[in-house]
Amino acid sequence: MRIESFLEQSPIFQANRVARRIESSLNALLAAEELTFMESLMLTAIFLEKKSIRPSELARTFETTRGNVSHAVSSLEAKRLVRRRIDPNDARGFRLDLEPAGRRRAVRVAAILDRMQSQIEQEIGPAKLETMLRQMNTVEQFCSRLA
Repeated sequence: MRIESFLEQSPIFQANRVARRIESSLNALLAAEELTFMESLMLTAIFLEKKSIRPSELARTFETTRGNVSHAVSSLEAKRLVRRRIDPNDARGFRLDLEPAGRRRAVRVAAILDRMQSQIEQEIGPAKLETMLRQMNTVEQFCSRLA
C-alpha cells in the first residue's frame, strides 16, 4: 500500500505497532498462567501493595479506563484469584483482595515479569534502555502537546 513508507517512518505508528506486538507476545508467554498481560499486571499490583486496593487506583496507575479495570477484575474474580469487598469507608465503592490462589499466581507472574525485565536489560544494556525510554517519553510528550 502507498501508506507503508509513511508508516515505517512514523514514530507514533511504530510505537503503536511495537506495543501491540509486545502485548501479543506477553499474552502468549502468560497463557500458561491462564492470564492476559493486563490481568497479570493487576494481579501483581494488588500483590505488591500488601493491602486491599481500589479499582480506581489501578486505573490511574495503569493509565487505563475503569471499564478496562472492571473487565480484568471480573475475569480475575471468575478465576477465583481476587475478591471484591465493599469499601468500609465508602459503601459506593469496593476494594480488591487476593485469594490464596491469587497470591500464589501473583508470585509466579511477578517472577516471569521480573525475569523478562532482567533479560531485556541484559540484552539491550541499561544505558541504551534508559535512552530508549527517554526518547519514547519525548514522543509521548510531543503527542500530548498536539492534543
